[in-house]
Parts: sequence; C-alpha cells; structure tokens
Amino acid sequence: MHENRTTYPKRKTQMYQQLQELPKKYKVLAIIKMNKVRSTQILPLRKILKDDVEFVSIKDKVAKKALEKLDVPGIKDMIGELTGQCMFMFTNMSPFKLNVLLAKNKIMMIARGGDIASIDIVVPAKNTGIAPGPMLTEFKEAGIPTKIDQGTIWIAKDSTPVLKGEAINEKLAAILGKLDIKPVEAGISLYAALEDGLKYAEEEMVIDVEKIRGGFAQAHQEAISLSIEAAYVTPENISQILSTASQSARSVSVELGYMTDETKEQILQKADAQAKAVAGQAKDYTPA
Repeated sequence: MHENRTTYPKRKTQMYQQLQELPKKYKVLAIIKMNKVRSTQILPLRKILKDDVEFVSIKDKVAKKALEKLDVPGIKDMIGELTGQCMFMFTNMSPFKLNVLLAKNKIMMIARGGDIASIDIVVPAKNTGIAPGPMLTEFKEAGIPTKIDQGTIWIAKDSTPVLKGEAINEKLAAILGKLDIKPVEAGISLYAALEDGLKYAEEEMVIDVEKIRGGFAQAHQEAISLSIEAAYVTPENISQILSTASQSARSVSVELGYMTDETKEQILQKADAQAKAVAGQAKDYTPA
C-alpha cells in the first residue's frame, strides 16, 4: 500500500510555484513542443527575448496539477496540450507577434542524418586538422576531394556535396559537424497559446507578414484612387485632386477657346492648326 507523499523534490516544488504565479502575471501563455526543438535553439532566444518573455521548462504531471488549481479563464483548455516534452513561454505580447519574432530568429545548426539542407553546402579547401585514417574513406564517399599534408587531412578544393533542399546522410552530417559547417536553418513556432481566455491552435498563429503588408499597401492605393475619383479631399490626396481638377479645367478652357494665361498658347496653337487645315482644304477645292 502506497502512502501519500508529503515532500517533493525542490525543483518540482519551484516549478509548481512558478506555474501558479506566472499565468496571473502575464496575459499570454504559449506552449512549444520540445520534440521539434534542439536546446541550442532555446539559448539564443532566451537572450534575445529576456525582457519580454519568461521561459519555463516543465514536467507535464507537475504542470497539469498546477494549471488545474488556477482560476484563470481558459487555462483548463491548455491542459490537454501538455503531451510529450513541452516548454511554456509567458509574455504580454500577442501570440501572433511572438510567433513572428520566433520565425525571424532562426539559427543555422549542425546537421543530423536525414536533415534537409537549407543552403547549398559548400565545403571550402582547408586543413581539417584531422589525422589520416578511416575519415579519408568517409570524405571520399561524400565526394569531398582530400590530400594528406603535414600529417593531417586537407580538403584539396572547394566542393558542394549537397544542394539546397537535398537530404544530408549520416556520414556527411558527421563530417560537416567535425568541420563546424552548419547547413540547417531551424526556427521555433508556437504549438498553442492562451490570451485573455481565448485559445489559439498552431495553424491559427501563422502569419505571412509580407503578404499582409502587400494587402495593406494595395488597399491603401485603392482607397486613394477611389477618393480622388470621388473628389473626397483628405490630407493624403489633396494635391492629386487639385492637380486633376486643374488639368480638367485647362482641357475645358482649350476646348471652348476660353483664354487664360495658362491656356492661351494652346488655344492659339489649336486655332492656327485649324486655320491651316481649312486653308489647305480651300486650296484643294475645285468648283463643280
């Protein structure tokens, strides 16, 4: 028969206390799935976002117990998302802005077997510092030309064993790791988020910033064009409306022969052209 526990490890106790306090302190609770993330991605983000985001690595059982005790709108809906290894992010910025910031802060990483190259992988000619041995065969199999000089393996010339979008096999990944070549771009995206009692799923937080910016620019231009057509004056379009009105007035003046300082030259040129045309017709006229 098991007795009820009365003491818990210090780390779990601290985590429980954090998860009781932080959801009340911040407007947004976001979750990322660590099975899709490497620890080397988290460290730079902690530094970049240290003033805006608190990161908390969690144990799902402790987190579930902590969230169950909270009186925060929508918090119970997040409990079902705590499967596998997760990390919480607490912040006051919107989950959409946070997701955009995460997307911008991608890093280049050492490849693992099966990873897809984010760039053309260029292995430059240089001294690898690696002693001759089995590695020679691996370089050869990877299509990287080598030579032995001064007791180490040298890469004889620049080579590109894998192009962008192609898979990196395990042997090549091991070689690239030894050469400190990082060909895989990695970022983090939110898995779920809660803001003011409203829960967002992963796909709902993905924003194409350039597409939205383009849409706003197009809508702005269409609004300007419509306001000019309707002669609806605003600070943004007044110069264009006045220019259009001036041009229309000038055209009417020329058409009617109403002389002004701005139109007299065009009117006289038009009259001269018309007079010459009539004179030409009269010259060519032959009475019946």
